[in-house]
Amino acid sequence: MQNNAPTLVFFDLDNTLLPIDSDHAWGHFLVEKGVVDQIDYEQANNYFYEAYKAGTLDINEFLDFALKPLASHPRKQLDAWHQEFMSNKIEPNIHPNAIALVNQHLSQGHLCSIVTATNSFVTKPIANRFGIQHLIATEPEQNSQGEFTGKVVGLPNFKEGKVVHVQNWLHQLGIDWDQTQNSIFYSDSMNDLPLLEKVKVPIATNPDQKLAHLAKERSWQILHLFK
Repeated sequence: MQNNAPTLVFFDLDNTLLPIDSDHAWGHFLVEKGVVDQIDYEQANNYFYEAYKAGTLDINEFLDFALKPLASHPRKQLDAWHQEFMSNKIEPNIHPNAIALVNQHLSQGHLCSIVTATNSFVTKPIANRFGIQHLIATEPEQNSQGEFTGKVVGLPNFKEGKVVHVQNWLHQLGIDWDQTQNSIFYSDSMNDLPLLEKVKVPIATNPDQKLAHLAKERSWQILHLFK
């Protein structure tokens, strides 16, 4: 294990580097395209998003819902839709302040990763757009032909699961987290409290009301990227 590991910088994605939730936006995009039922799917998409914000989301129930469209269409078609999604929904929400924050850390040689509960199909191209090589996300299962099955590989990257996945990732890199000089996590949500409490420098970024209150209580830095 490395004892001189670089500064570790973790970014949540939705409502942190982006001013939107990419998972929710992808669901809305599918509704707009007519890929899914407009009324039922939109209602369920909004229901799960509100549950996430309230801290009451059943992640397995949500993933059954969110990954079903991936299993219902060929990968080639999904990739084409995602390119359109990037152009129409994500690119208009790439904020210069978020790009500058990422570039600040990259330029200092920090080891950066996006750590998100949203699945990697939706988020990998977004991570690439930010210039971040490493992505720790919920992994949708694929068959031998690269088509999605609608299931999840292993533990969802959500709440305590984020800590588990980050630890596994660092272990693969030969980095001992406890020996690192510095670790930083930017997040907007109380759902990320386990990882916020694990790093040396938690930064409440565009925080929801509950996280903003906690950050003030604990004297954590609060950052507003989009104001």
